[in-house]
This record gives sequence, structure tokens and C-alpha cells, in this order.
Amino acid sequence: MTKNMSTPNILLVEDNPGDIRLTQEAFREAEFDVRMHTATDGMKAIDFLRDEESLCPDLVLLDLNLPRKDGFEVLEEIKDDPKLRHLPVLVLTSSTDREDVISSYEQHANAYLTKPDSPGSFVELAQTVEEFWVERVRLPSCS
Repeated sequence: MTKNMSTPNILLVEDNPGDIRLTQEAFREAEFDVRMHTATDGMKAIDFLRDEESLCPDLVLLDLNLPRKDGFEVLEEIKDDPKLRHLPVLVLTSSTDREDVISSYEQHANAYLTKPDSPGSFVELAQTVEEFWVERVRLPSCS
């Protein structure tokens, strides 16, 4: 398979340092060549996305339970902004609440993923993200 981009930029929006480390390690173990940027709260995520100096991410991994601005608010701002709405947003959260799933899709999340409970499962998730979102899906470029 041919990748449709060289090294994708991923914005990980996550406030838990352990989950940040686990996600980064999973992508490394999956041998997924990626530039991972992190925002530890919803306000920082929006600031990163609107900063003209920041690299435009190819993909956003978004936790729902965030300080200052929760994941639903971040998702709403992304999808309401004509310059950002093209970004694929994958909700990556520990919540299995049916209402969170429904609300995420109502706000146009591109996928809803529940955080795995083991490092090995996190590696499998990273591989799945790479295989689908990088190798198979044609993503829009930043304008």
C-alpha cells in the first residue's frame, strides 16, 4: 500500500500525562511515523488549530473530558469554523456512555474510539488508525 502523505501531523488533545505517554508509545511501537503534537486542554487545542504558525494537523485525536473547554466544545468549534471543519476528528476517550457516542456523531466526529485498557491494545489501535486514516483514506490538505 502506498501512503498518501509522507509524515502525518496528529494533534492529540489529552489532559492525562499517562494517556499522552501511552498514546505516543503505541504509535512508536506500531512503527507509525508521525509528528505528534499535544494540547492538554480544550483552549490549548483551539489555540493550536487557529495559530497561523502551527502546522495544520492531518488528524485530531480528541479526548472528551478536558479542562477549560471540554471535548464536545472543541469538536463544535472545529466543525463550526470554515477553516477547520475539514479536519478529521477521532474522539478517543475512556467513556463508553451511549449519550457521549451519540453527541459526538451529532457534532460531526469522524469516529468514536474507546481508549484501550492495555498497552498492546493501544498499539493495535495505532496500527488501525494508520492503516485506515493514513494508508486508505484520502485526507484534505490544509489551505
